[in-house]
Amino acid sequence: MHEYDLVIIGGGLVGGSLACALSGCGLRIAVVEAVPASAEHQPSYDERVIALSWGSRRILEAIGVWPDIAPEAEPIRQVHVSDRGHCGFTRLGPDDAGVEALGYVAPARVMGAAIRSALALSPDVELLCPARLLEHRVTADRVELGVQHGEARLRLSAALLVAADGGDSAVRRQLDLETRDERYEQDAVITTVSPDRPRNGVAFERFTDTGPLALLPMTGGRYSVVWTCRGEETSTLLALSDEAFLARLQARFGYRLGRFLQVGPRRAYPLKLVLTRNPVQPRVVLIGNAAHTLHPVAGQGFNLGLRDVAALAEVIAQSARAGADLGGPAALSDYRGWRGSDQPSTARLTDLLARVFVNPWTPLRFARNAAMLGLDLIPPARHRVAQRFMGVGGRLPRLACGVPLEKADARN
Repeated sequence: MHEYDLVIIGGGLVGGSLACALSGCGLRIAVVEAVPASAEHQPSYDERVIALSWGSRRILEAIGVWPDIAPEAEPIRQVHVSDRGHCGFTRLGPDDAGVEALGYVAPARVMGAAIRSALALSPDVELLCPARLLEHRVTADRVELGVQHGEARLRLSAALLVAADGGDSAVRRQLDLETRDERYEQDAVITTVSPDRPRNGVAFERFTDTGPLALLPMTGGRYSVVWTCRGEETSTLLALSDEAFLARLQARFGYRLGRFLQVGPRRAYPLKLVLTRNPVQPRVVLIGNAAHTLHPVAGQGFNLGLRDVAALAEVIAQSARAGADLGGPAALSDYRGWRGSDQPSTARLTDLLARVFVNPWTPLRFARNAAMLGLDLIPPARHRVAQRFMGVGGRLPRLACGVPLEKADARN
């Protein structure tokens, strides 16, 4: 039996960030990750990117990985929000929140490499990869796990099990937890385009009758496209020639960036809302997509997961310094207090936006356009909205303030 204080299932961006945050806290940590680091290190034109809020940047700074991400992260200095075919629009900028940027667009490849590099330098973190969870059993004071690591079958034991294993979480399935699971009957078509008049630092969120169309600024004058379409339209968009797709996108978005000149390969992902009713169980905590999978509108999914990391890391570090039980009722109650509001409220907000802006009912259309125009004209309202989407409102844990955790001496 291999003994640990904490076992994290999933060593991706969320699970890896938690391990980085807790490195140096005097804990024995195991990270179980199924997918080896990619051998492909060269960036591609259409590489996957992630929209990071300002609050997420502070978390990544506090855990020590932001310096490796920053050179390839494009700042978002303004967000232009509009309702296609109608007069409603609003603009959010860093002045509304008193920061240098509302957020950043960073390649997932770069973020993953920064986290893996930090883990490799952490003597108290053991990365088991490729490895997968077979089963787990909760006892009064421990969690016992069976893990397949290469050809070997390992038995692990820990005071706390953290599931960061994505939207199809094996831990969630094994616990048979109740979830709110709703399909949007929409897909997100993802690609990269190059316009002839890029506007550095300006992101666009355009609401259309099929869902939001987001264009996120990338380095090199490129834009990442997240095009929400009805499920029956997806195959057509994927099958179009590059020229025909660019023409369709141009008609959908307009000419705020000039003409679109180049497009990368397209991929489609079905959209759904999955919200675990109680992601905190005896000696088990679900974080990130294992706890909540959101509609991509407003780019809140990964940022919500990093806020899970910040709160859980603080609770675990405090318990370690006090010599308390990491997976005991007191620690889990503290974490539930941090996250019990933010997770469901962010899920409700993204769900509301996804549904309200595709509803063609005339009174509702007038109301949402009036709301956007009013928001554009009232700085205090813009400030509150900017803070909400930047993840800097309310009571914040240390990492979300950009402050590293207080480290504990190694435990006896």
